[in-house]
Amino acid sequence: MQPSNSWVCLTALDKQTTASTASLDNRGLAYADGFFTTMGVINGQILWAEYHHQRLISHATALQLDLDSHAILTILKTYATQLQQGMLKLVITRAAQDIRGYGYVPSECGSKCEVWLKSSVMTVSTAEQWSLNDKGFIPVQPVSTAICLSSQLACLPPSLAGLKSLNRLDNVLASAELQGIKANVFTSNGERDISEGLLRDMSGRWVEGTMSNVFYQLSDSRLVESPSSELINLPNANKGNANKTHANDLMQGQWYTPSMAQSGVAGVMRQVIIDELSTTKYPVVVRSLQDKDLPHLSQLFFCNALRGIMPMSSLTLLSGEVVGF
Repeated sequence: MQPSNSWVCLTALDKQTTASTASLDNRGLAYADGFFTTMGVINGQILWAEYHHQRLISHATALQLDLDSHAILTILKTYATQLQQGMLKLVITRAAQDIRGYGYVPSECGSKCEVWLKSSVMTVSTAEQWSLNDKGFIPVQPVSTAICLSSQLACLPPSLAGLKSLNRLDNVLASAELQGIKANVFTSNGERDISEGLLRDMSGRWVEGTMSNVFYQLSDSRLVESPSSELINLPNANKGNANKTHANDLMQGQWYTPSMAQSGVAGVMRQVIIDELSTTKYPVVVRSLQDKDLPHLSQLFFCNALRGIMPMSSLTLLSGEVVGF
C-alpha cells in the first residue's frame, strides 16, 4: 500500500499506481466528469460504510459509470484497517474517451472509470456522541455560530441535483467568502467562533452549508405548511441556551431539512439522521427554508460525514441581525 497522505489509483485493482502516472487528459480535471466521497475512519472502521457504498452505486448509475462498488468497498475497508484513524477520500472520474470534447460513448454497463484514493492520518474529533439505535454513534462537535452568506448555489437539473459531483465551484467561492468573514471577525472580535456559512440557491431558498447539510427547528408553528413529501423530526430545545451540547437533548423535537431536489448535496450524514429519526415520534420533514423563516428559527445544526453534528448557538442574517438559539 502507498504511504498515508498520497494518492493511489485503484482502477487496475491488481496493479495500483501512484498519482505520478495520472494524465492531464483526465476528464475529472478537464470537465469535472465524476464524483467523490469523503469517509471518516475510527478504530480501523469506516463510519457509515454502507451509506458511502450506496453513494457509489447511485452516483455511478446517475453518471453512467461502470464501477465495481463491492470491490472498491473491500479495498476501502483494508485501507481503513491500516489507517486506524483518519480520512479516506475517494475520487471517481470517467476514463479518457476516443471522442474529442465533452462527449463519451455510452454502453450498456456504463463508461470505464478511473478510481483514485487518498488516505490521511488525522484525529476525527468528538466533543460528544449521539448514540444510535444500532449501537453506533454520531460525533457531536462543540457549539459554535453560523452566518448567512451572499454566495449562491447553482440550481441543477434533476439528474444532477443532490450528487456529490466534482464540480464544486459554488462551494469553493462560498468557502472563500466565509474565510474572509472569519478573518475579519477574529481580527476585531476574537470571541466569536463562526464555523459555517448558510447558503441559498439561485431560487432564493436556503439549502445547506459550505461543507455540510443543515437541519433546523421553528418556534412559530404557523410557518409550517403541511408537508408534501418527506419527514424528519427532532424535539425542541430552549431558545437562548448557547451551551446546550448534550446530544440526547439536541436531537429532540420537530426538525426540518431542505430538499436536495434542485440544488445542494444529499450528504451521507443527512441520510443517516433522516433514517435514524424515521421511526421516532417526530420523523424529519423535508421543507424549504426561506427568508421569512430565519427570524423564527429556534434551533439549527449542520452535519457532514467527517465531523458529524455541528450545533449552532446563533445565526447572523444578511441584514446583520443575530438569531440566537
